[in-house]
Amino acid sequence: MITEFGHFALILAFLVACVQAVVPMIGAQKRWPGWMAVAEPAATAQFLLVALSFGALMHAFIVSDFSLRLVVLNSHSAKPLLYKISGVWGNHEGSMLLWVLILALFGAMAAWFGGNLPPTLRARVLAVQASVAVAFFAFILFTSNPFLRLAVPPFDGQDLNPLLQDPGLAFHPPFLYLGYVGLSICFSFAVAALIEGRVDAAWGRWVRPWTLLSWVFLTIGIALGSWWAYYELGWGGFWFWDPVENASFMPWLLAAALLHSAIVVEKREALKSWTILLAILAFGFSLIGTFIVRSGVLTSVHAFASDPQRGVFILGILVFFTGGALTLYAARAGVMQAKGVFGLVSRESALVVNNILLAVACFVVFTGTLWPLVAEMLFGRKLSVGAPFFNMAFTPFMVLLGLVLPIGGLLSWKRGKLGRAVQQLVPALVLAVALAGLVWAMQSGRSLMGPVGVFLGTWLVAGSITDLLSRLGQSRDWRRLARLPRADWGKAVAHAGLGVTMLGIAGLMAWQEEDIRVAQVGEPYAVGAYELDLLGVSRVQGPNYVSDMGEVSLRRNGAEIAHLYPEKRSYPVAGMPTTEAAIDNGFLRDVYVVLGDAQAGGGWTMRVYVKPLANWIWGGALLMALGGALSLSDRRFRVAAGARKSTSAQGVPAE
Repeated sequence: MITEFGHFALILAFLVACVQAVVPMIGAQKRWPGWMAVAEPAATAQFLLVALSFGALMHAFIVSDFSLRLVVLNSHSAKPLLYKISGVWGNHEGSMLLWVLILALFGAMAAWFGGNLPPTLRARVLAVQASVAVAFFAFILFTSNPFLRLAVPPFDGQDLNPLLQDPGLAFHPPFLYLGYVGLSICFSFAVAALIEGRVDAAWGRWVRPWTLLSWVFLTIGIALGSWWAYYELGWGGFWFWDPVENASFMPWLLAAALLHSAIVVEKREALKSWTILLAILAFGFSLIGTFIVRSGVLTSVHAFASDPQRGVFILGILVFFTGGALTLYAARAGVMQAKGVFGLVSRESALVVNNILLAVACFVVFTGTLWPLVAEMLFGRKLSVGAPFFNMAFTPFMVLLGLVLPIGGLLSWKRGKLGRAVQQLVPALVLAVALAGLVWAMQSGRSLMGPVGVFLGTWLVAGSITDLLSRLGQSRDWRRLARLPRADWGKAVAHAGLGVTMLGIAGLMAWQEEDIRVAQVGEPYAVGAYELDLLGVSRVQGPNYVSDMGEVSLRRNGAEIAHLYPEKRSYPVAGMPTTEAAIDNGFLRDVYVVLGDAQAGGGWTMRVYVKPLANWIWGGALLMALGGALSLSDRRFRVAAGARKSTSAQGVPAE
């Protein structure tokens, strides 16, 4: 009964979205207040109905209702509760229901917190958001219905993919979806502004919090996915340039560019056309990611489905919304002329450089991701584009971005003085060069990656501190720091977080030590500065798996510092093995131990990695997310454009 109720609620949500997509749009065009007012209750009703539908599906997973086909394919009665819940979105149909739930949530939030928007703009934003929802409701109901029943239910299910039975994967998809589905509201703001033909400073202020919120969630989601891959897959890598990883990374890059360009729209009423384009492309790349995951056109360990029919449907959604928005953009480009002018040396120019670097970096990732598909279609050749290409083509743009950020943050609006900004950064530059030189002297002739990473990381962190200290003024009144807007603190923390992540990536890739061997029980061996001793391997029974668990003593300078328990698990129902690495985490390094197979001649295969600064990668990502959250809590965003409401009621012409 609950399942049928959930299916019915999903159909009702589809119908409500149809009404929300049409009636407010007509009302805004005709200036009919009653029709425009339909948007807000419809957005709330749509969200509540989808939430009920999602709750019904979650209930079916929790109680192991094996009359539901989706539960049979992705759950098992012996599975822990956490993974029964995460199994709801650990498959194609359930993850799409989560997709539309978040889509409806952002639409409802725009209705709840958009009271200061001009009525016509609010109605159009909610109508565009609902039109996207209509397309995905249709996709779910007609091709990916999660509520299909089985005539003869089995006694138990086929279990969830063992790789997904992990806390990291329980939380990674929701955060990721909150990020790149959240960009839909930025898309809706952009299309609504194009329909009205008006983009002004107030629009820039309204769109920034939504972009920031999506970017924060996307940052957390990408970091969780990277962390999961690091400790779960047993390879010890944090990023593999997999097509689906790239599909979430590309919107992140464009959202970061959108976030910075919206600042210029708000402060100077410049870069309007470019900002609108970024808002369209950021969500467009989110749709591209959905297409890659669902269509099977590219091989990926993350792919949910490989159904050509579903792929064509999503491709149609992508072409309709992105293509339609770009067509509207081309038609309206003439009315988005910039008002503000600025000099070649100014904060605006620095933000333009920032945008160019992020956009080109995104294009590089896009080219490398889709080139194998293009090569096969056009030339009949099967190619693989891997880490060497991405590292070589992508890294220079990030290096340039790291060099520019501290300088740009200290330049004045409209017309700045480069010499003054560089002079303020001299202590940061000296510190960065000194630390890079020290590392170069200590690393005994290895590659430049380590010293360059240390330089960039130190430069960004010290530059962020310099930016904050520059606000003290000539009096050096430290109390002024406490009175700074949270957005200023957020900018400094986020930029410093990028520096910490860069430092961590460079340190891990430049100084990692690796050892692979057959380890005998009771025979210690050394890896770098550490000594490892395999004490034994025992068979352990888990809730729904059987594990060979090793016990490893880790010592340094003769003193034991940790006992590690790497595992090799086997899931009988799913018929799949997994590797569970044991990691001794430290502030400056990780010792990463992986247990392999038993050998015929005795002993066990063991892989050991010493990974310097590994945790700095995710620590920096959390700092970036924290910086975004601090900026989002700024009072100026909460008030939004309240003081300008009277002038914005009918919109300010962009020309």
